[in-house]
This record gives sequence, structure tokens and C-alpha cells, in this order.
Amino acid sequence: MKMLFMMLVLLGVAVCGSACNTVRGAGQDIESVGDAMKDAVN
Repeated sequence: MKMLFMMLVLLGVAVCGSACNTVRGAGQDIESVGDAMKDAVN
């Protein structure tokens, strides 16, 4: 479970780092990572 969580966090960081061109985009990326983590836990 910890491994899955860490992989999702690293994926989120990679997506955010590669796709965030604005502060608004960063917020959307962070929100999508949070949603993905919530879905993975449930």
C-alpha cells in the first residue's frame, strides 16, 4: 500500500512538473493527483 501511495505521489510530481505552466494549471494538477489518490485508496 505504501508503494502504491509513493508511486502516485511521484507520478503527481512528474505530471505537475511537466504540465504546469501557470498557477491555475498547478492547482488543477494537484487536484487531479488528489482525486487519483482518493480513488486508489477506495
